[in-house]
Amino acid sequence: MAGLYIHVPFCRGKCPYCDFYSLPCEVGAMDAYVRRAEAVLAQWGGMPITTIYFGGGTPSLLGPERLSRLLRQARKSFPLAPPGEVTLEANPTHVNEAFFAALAEAGFTRLSMGMQSADREELKLLGRAHSPENVEEAVKAAQRAGFRNISLDMMLGLPGGSREKLGRTIAFASGLGVQHISAYILKVEPGTPFASAGLVLPDGDETAEEYLFCVEELARQGFSQYEISNFSRPGFESRHNLIYWQGEEYLGIGPGAHSFQNGRRFYFPRDLEGFLAGSAPADDGPGGSFPEYAMLRLRLTEGLSEAGCGERFGPAGERAFRRLLENAKTCPPHLIRISPQSLRFTPEGFLVSNALLLRLLEDAGT
Repeated sequence: MAGLYIHVPFCRGKCPYCDFYSLPCEVGAMDAYVRRAEAVLAQWGGMPITTIYFGGGTPSLLGPERLSRLLRQARKSFPLAPPGEVTLEANPTHVNEAFFAALAEAGFTRLSMGMQSADREELKLLGRAHSPENVEEAVKAAQRAGFRNISLDMMLGLPGGSREKLGRTIAFASGLGVQHISAYILKVEPGTPFASAGLVLPDGDETAEEYLFCVEELARQGFSQYEISNFSRPGFESRHNLIYWQGEEYLGIGPGAHSFQNGRRFYFPRDLEGFLAGSAPADDGPGGSFPEYAMLRLRLTEGLSEAGCGERFGPAGERAFRRLLENAKTCPPHLIRISPQSLRFTPEGFLVSNALLLRLLEDAGT
């Protein structure tokens, strides 16, 4: 199981919380990007894959013709095993039924849209250009075009946020009939406008209460948590993102995109001009160690198992798992669930997962 990620580094504007690599969407730059990405796809082809993910930036800004070209080249270069999940990130503006119909015809099967909130004041705070009505129109247009696998992003821990606002956003998203929701806690990243403005976030206890409420409310609406920030209806987990969390291989194409293949990590620098000029990806060292595998697996609600460690690392992996299991017995029981063959974090544990991982992984390398 492996995935292909295509990073499209164009946006109409920079959201004040965003630290992803993105640039203004100029026609000439987008055309040049597509030509170079096609060439890299052709050059790197051959690895069998199960998913393709167009992320950004705002990939939908390329328009259906450019996106179709990239997908055609990707499928020509990389054998895509059926059923083949092909995801496009999109904002709920400047899209319509004709746009989504063209994507469906090209072979896209899944959409991930940046809703963030159904509250107008929260959308204004986040610098979003859309309204709740735009979200509803975009989702319904995609559904009419045939999409049956749609995800919406939402944000928690906003200044002025409340359980009531969050509950309304969850009800709004659920009422649209989407299959997946990603719920992220807002962070003020260095170098972003929020950081420059000195935005003050709610304290940790308030944010924790919101998160736990979100987990419970989404479950009540039929969305099961399967990862720290991700929830889905049965059978609609993001297969592409599961590749990352299960420690499988993936290739990333485009400025800022990362890859993991044959035990090595490498990436394209955040430099569109360099990418267009043919710059090679930079080495990022070895990957796939037991601590890394354990850290990624423990993001999932199913957690880490002795059998999985043994399958990945052999007897050394089983021994490392047992050392980790002993460390887990020193953790507060409401944060982690332990059995002789597995362990997993609770929702409360996800909130302090970094601290838990430090304790669990002490002397646990293979």
